[in-house]
Amino acid sequence: MRIGEIAALVGVTPRAVRHYHHLGLLPEPARRANGYREYGIRDAVLLARIRRLTELGLGLDEVRDVLADDEGRELVEVLEELDADLGRQEAVIRERRARLAELLGEARAGRLTAEGPVSPELAGLFADLGEVPASRMAAMDRDMLALIDATAPQEERAKLMSTMRAMAEDPRAVARAHDVYARLDALVDAAPDDPRVGEAARALADCLPDEVVAQLGGQGLPRNQLTETLFGDFSPAQTAAVHQALILVQERAR
Repeated sequence: MRIGEIAALVGVTPRAVRHYHHLGLLPEPARRANGYREYGIRDAVLLARIRRLTELGLGLDEVRDVLADDEGRELVEVLEELDADLGRQEAVIRERRARLAELLGEARAGRLTAEGPVSPELAGLFADLGEVPASRMAAMDRDMLALIDATAPQEERAKLMSTMRAMAEDPRAVARAHDVYARLDALVDAAPDDPRVGEAARALADCLPDEVVAQLGGQGLPRNQLTETLFGDFSPAQTAAVHQALILVQERAR
């Protein structure tokens, strides 16, 4: 095989092949009388392994170490490992396609929300909640749920969905949530010491279900990248209201 042929076979560029030669990752093959490189099956297997290792996130120095450890292995062992890697890729693709099929079904039925793609559980919750109020805070709340849905561990996500489902099924809870949205919206240009901050804090604390209070356990929300992202767009007065609400929740949990 010529360099263009082996590159096409493995799925890399001729430039990448030359780069691997330059770094010593891929030995230079024998050359024909006309000076062209002549690649064989072992060269293709090694090049495919380099590509797979880089796709897994290894740096080229790390790839070099892995290849050094592989010296002396039988060709069949390397081929079996490459086959296993492809099998794992196939499994990931099947899982993604199954997820995509669910989303396509939701989209074709007109149930895919603007926050999507989200999990089927959250998509169902949004559908049950109905039309979003004309509220910036309500829109941010849905964005937060979508972010948590995408980043939280499965167990925590399941607890959140269960709690939110219970709220969605209670018209009084939905009305209280809409009241909180309106109160927080009104604080966008307010000062942190505005009297309405305390009122919004009490309304928010009263709106939180006992299950959420129990999960907080008197500790409040942890400060991490997720919570910093969630509150990054809040105004100072809105942030003050949320923190005051958490203090009230901590007292309620004791």
